[in-house]
Amino acid sequence: MQSYLLPILAVVIGVCLAFITKKDKLSYTKLLLSFSGAFLLALTLFDLLPEVYHHLEARTTGLCIMGGILLQIILEFFSKGAEHGHVHIHKDETAFPWMLFVSLSLHSFLEGFPIHEHNDMVYGVLIHKIPIAALISAFLLQSNFSKVQVISFLVVFAAMTPLGTFISNTSEISTDYLTMINAIVIGIFFHISTTILFESSEGHKFNLSKLIAIILGVGIAYAI
Repeated sequence: MQSYLLPILAVVIGVCLAFITKKDKLSYTKLLLSFSGAFLLALTLFDLLPEVYHHLEARTTGLCIMGGILLQIILEFFSKGAEHGHVHIHKDETAFPWMLFVSLSLHSFLEGFPIHEHNDMVYGVLIHKIPIAALISAFLLQSNFSKVQVISFLVVFAAMTPLGTFISNTSEISTDYLTMINAIVIGIFFHISTTILFESSEGHKFNLSKLIAIILGVGIAYAI
């Protein structure tokens, strides 16, 4: 059950953070993004990647991972990098951001596939979604979109990851195809996490707090 509830909880926490924190004081999300990037990357390497290589031949795995990286690059062309903390919704914008909505929804849907009971990847997704949800919520709440649009956006965004998990657990898709989807998700996670870690630096230098956040992310991922 936690596989379905934790991703939703992450969005709820993000929305709450956006409500209680002013947009210009969301700088703490940079530190949380650094931690989440390291945590997600480490969990992918420690947990998901070995499992995929165990079930698929190396060439197929590499092709799917590369496909996931390319897919995420395409999604970010439309979302402008919202998956790793870049949200570009202007305060006076009135047109609903359909490209952002579709890109984030597809990303969230796919990241639900590797999650199943007793799989630590759900914690990686949880930590990853909190700062993203906080940033998206902050911009949506300060936009000119109607409350119905904002609520609909956030509800669908919260539901897509559990939907991906549900389909992967209950559908009759063969194990080989599910493993290939997981390999694609690995590529998505690789791209997002490394982008977060690279962009967490200013002038290509990490300050001490960000370095500690990254070390903690890797350490905790290894411990669980």
